[in-house]
Amino acid sequence: MENKEFQFKTNLNCGGCVSKVQSDLDSAEGICHWNVDTTNTDKILTVSSKGITEDEVVAIIQSKGFKIEPIA
Repeated sequence: MENKEFQFKTNLNCGGCVSKVQSDLDSAEGICHWNVDTTNTDKILTVSSKGITEDEVVAIIQSKGFKIEPIA
């Protein structure tokens, strides 16, 4: 399966917010790397996928109470 990169607009605006989703993203099967650019006004979450889908990433972030939407 080829690796894909997904980007999402979120409201993860500080290190505390990022730490709330960190363990879930770290343990999610199919993610090889991820990071959040909290300096960007859109708080861009970038996920390098090796099998996880956009919908699965959205579900993880929403389950923690944060907003997320894919960037086309």
